[in-house]
Amino acid sequence: MTGTPLRIRNRDARRLWLDAQGLAATPTGPLNLAATIRKLGFVQLDSIRVVARAHDHILWSRNQNYREPMLVKLLKDQRAVFEHFTHDASVIPIEFYPNWRRQFRRMEARVKGWDWHAGYHGPEGRAAIRERIRAEGPLSSHAFDTKVEGKREMWRRPPHKLSLDYMWYAGELSTSRRDGFTKFYDLTERVIPPVHLKCREPSESKQVDWLCREAITRLAFGSEGDIQRFWAAADLEEVKAWVAAQKDLVPVEIESAEGDWSRALAPADIETRLAAAEAPTSRLRILSPFDPVIRDRARLKRLFGFDYRIEIFVPAAKRIWGYYVYPLLEGDRMIGRLCAKADRNAGKLTVERLWTESGVMWTPARAAKLEAELARFARLANTGEVDWLPEANMDIRGR
Repeated sequence: MTGTPLRIRNRDARRLWLDAQGLAATPTGPLNLAATIRKLGFVQLDSIRVVARAHDHILWSRNQNYREPMLVKLLKDQRAVFEHFTHDASVIPIEFYPNWRRQFRRMEARVKGWDWHAGYHGPEGRAAIRERIRAEGPLSSHAFDTKVEGKREMWRRPPHKLSLDYMWYAGELSTSRRDGFTKFYDLTERVIPPVHLKCREPSESKQVDWLCREAITRLAFGSEGDIQRFWAAADLEEVKAWVAAQKDLVPVEIESAEGDWSRALAPADIETRLAAAEAPTSRLRILSPFDPVIRDRARLKRLFGFDYRIEIFVPAAKRIWGYYVYPLLEGDRMIGRLCAKADRNAGKLTVERLWTESGVMWTPARAAKLEAELARFARLANTGEVDWLPEANMDIRGR
């Protein structure tokens, strides 16, 4: 890895990143859900459903023909994905399973060190849970009745739930299906197809190599920290050692939204990718707070100048924006934030607040684009009407 770094201007870096993450193209046309997840690498799962759950929203943003039951079928019926932990709970393409083996061991070791996870059953208790699942089939945590002991706190879980999750992290149990967002655990050998389960495990070094290569491919460019944070399945020191051993990575310099430059790495085909990456659609997009383009806040700020924080765990009185605020993307620019929620019983999507970013004028054309996207978003949530609260437009410019 030698030579003069290739300089990539900020607009080109944004174009590359959005193209790599499936947000450059207009989100229409035939949907191949498994291929979409494979391109992303994984999709984060989240239980919060203000309008749509994060995983459904992320997939809908890539192709708006997506609807909520499709991922359920991909997991339960087709076994084309499995669930495990990247930086958080995620769905992962099933063909990645052989290269995920070390992550089961890493997570088992981590769980043993988590204070909040103390209290799970010992080997005999966990064996009893496995035997019940073996005999009865997939079970959720509701099938067990141990109680939280001591002070009740937000993150405290009863021993049976901690034990189920311990075995899930370790790869002994797998997610068989979900009803709503309730996870049903089954023996891994009854969930993962034999062709992947019985495949010979690659060596530790080959798994690290796979993780790093797959990460930089999906990032298009990134620092060692970016590569490590992508899967969060290798340590930073492992990533640094991998980078030092590579001869085919291309040194690049990336211009930030502020105009300064930082060194990064790119795949060998970076110039081909630069030439081929399409310009982002001008459509205005409502993104999930957990979207891959939003998730790494440092990268988001560096590339788009967009300072974003999700405030679901911030006390209401201390929130700057709101409980669950959606970033707005237009072309290659983050232009605002939206607070909205769906009431499925009433069949209504309500816009509570709209903010524009500094320097963004709210023109009639932008307003029309947002109205069109809101109508599409409402269809994802299975609501018909879009309603605006009277104070929703208080924070926009150029009205």
